[in-house]
Amino acid sequence: MKKIIKYIVALSFVSSLAFLPGCKDNFLDKPAQGALGDQVLANAKGIDELLTGAYAVLDGQGDFTGGNGWESAPDNWIYGSITGGEAHKGSDGGDQTPITAIATFATGGDNGFFNTKWKALYEGVSRSNAVLRILPQVKDLPDPEKVNTEAQARFLRGHYYFELKKMWNMVPWIDESTTDFNQPNDKDIWPMIEADFKFAYENLPETQTLVGRANKWAAGAYLGKTYLYEQKFADAVTVFTDVITNGVTTNGLKYDLVPFKDNFDAATKNNAESVFAIQMVANDGTLDITNANQGGMLNFPYGEGAPFSCCGFFQPSQMLANMYRTDGTGLPYLTDYDSHPIKNDMNLSSSTPFTPDAGPLDPRIDWTIGRRGIPYHDWGLFPGKDWVRDQAFAGPYAPKKNVHRQKTQDLYADLSSWAPGNAINVLIIRFADVLLMAAEAEANAGSLVKAEEYVNRIRTRAADKTGWLYTYIDDENPLTGYSTTPAANYQVKPYPTGTLAGKGKEDVLQAIYYERGIELAMEGHRFFDLVRWGQAGQSLTNYFSYESKITTDLSGGKYVNGKNNYFPIPQYQIDLSVVNGTPLLKQNPGYN
Repeated sequence: MKKIIKYIVALSFVSSLAFLPGCKDNFLDKPAQGALGDQVLANAKGIDELLTGAYAVLDGQGDFTGGNGWESAPDNWIYGSITGGEAHKGSDGGDQTPITAIATFATGGDNGFFNTKWKALYEGVSRSNAVLRILPQVKDLPDPEKVNTEAQARFLRGHYYFELKKMWNMVPWIDESTTDFNQPNDKDIWPMIEADFKFAYENLPETQTLVGRANKWAAGAYLGKTYLYEQKFADAVTVFTDVITNGVTTNGLKYDLVPFKDNFDAATKNNAESVFAIQMVANDGTLDITNANQGGMLNFPYGEGAPFSCCGFFQPSQMLANMYRTDGTGLPYLTDYDSHPIKNDMNLSSSTPFTPDAGPLDPRIDWTIGRRGIPYHDWGLFPGKDWVRDQAFAGPYAPKKNVHRQKTQDLYADLSSWAPGNAINVLIIRFADVLLMAAEAEANAGSLVKAEEYVNRIRTRAADKTGWLYTYIDDENPLTGYSTTPAANYQVKPYPTGTLAGKGKEDVLQAIYYERGIELAMEGHRFFDLVRWGQAGQSLTNYFSYESKITTDLSGGKYVNGKNNYFPIPQYQIDLSVVNGTPLLKQNPGYN
């Protein structure tokens, strides 16, 4: 389904122009040049093209990025993972400095990255609204298809607004009936987001003809997630139970956990764990790298002899690595994992001998973090410093979940640009995420036994040896395949039945939060999780204290509770909202 239409020019619906650059006060009163009139679009073909256009900006790419697609990357590697302490910006100190300011919470609304992200999300809102505005005029579409189209558009609008809400909290609500797009940010939009996902959940079919489109169960998972953020735990339990029991993927597969690594390989995407994913394509015959994952194009190992053309960003933190340490029983150190650090090769040249950590580890570490002496997919043993742009600045590790395989790069990687793009989907929600959100809802609603069951389902998958990383048959020729020897000392087990549930609610929640940290690491969730749990202040204070002793990039990093729970409203958008000398948009507290 990817990018049948990348852009719909004006759509006869002016796209939230109050939020786009270069708009004059009276621009909204004039017809858009080259706009397609309603009479052209108000038919089955036109409305499908409009809907495709609403899907097309899920990847955050468009003219609004100024060529810097990573600023609005939909996996939130900057806004969710780096700010959550999972990763450093990476590269070196002089490259993409606005990210360093975001990572250390030393920035305000004048940071252009926020403006790009804002525009990308409101572009999605406006395209979704265009579908909803024109749909009632369509006469040649059967009623069931009309309902399906409306439900998809509302699902997409719910997604875009969910992203806006968790980034900025108070944002303007603009829907298909809005005529003045210069709206204040004075309403809590959770009820509207909830209503959109509820409509989609109740009206979408279980399967769709195109794998990238939303179905009933993706909407249910998102509705449950919305309830969870609203702390409506009983409502969340009801919906999550339905999704877990009855849900299927858009292409008809019963929801289930697959081998962990299969979620991050283009050859095995759209599997039974894929609840809602942004479809990425490479080498599809279009010669268009924008069909691949441009948002993550900076995030590959880079240095002497590295097989990637750019750029050394998004380096996992030492604290994240430490979270994968297990004890002698295969369980995590929930409260003192930094007292059991993972051995690294910091300050060692690649020619200096190094033996990787021999202690017990959760196997998910080596599908998440590239570390010295361990197979880096099928690219060879990760050599350490030679594949790290500036080890002193951002540490010894490299990202891994977003990196394609060497053996299949002709199919799933686009190397036509200065930095790689690939066809690994961006997973907005996967089934493991659903299980852990359900566990959290169950624990808060009082069912600790069910919460334990869901957590153990995740840990049992991690313990399945078929999903582990193994050494190469021949280190010099990694494409010959893998041996039967695990790449590290993997020891992971589920909690013994009843032992987790037998503890109090807070202990169970702590285990759930920890499991989310290691299962969903580097997938853009962490910061938003920490904020909604009320743990961001303590967690990030600890992170800055611990990690700044290892690297130089976090100097001055400080998280202020309350203020930094949300990002600053882009100042450019505040300036555009001025009416009679007063801006309609209000800056978030603490940033004035």
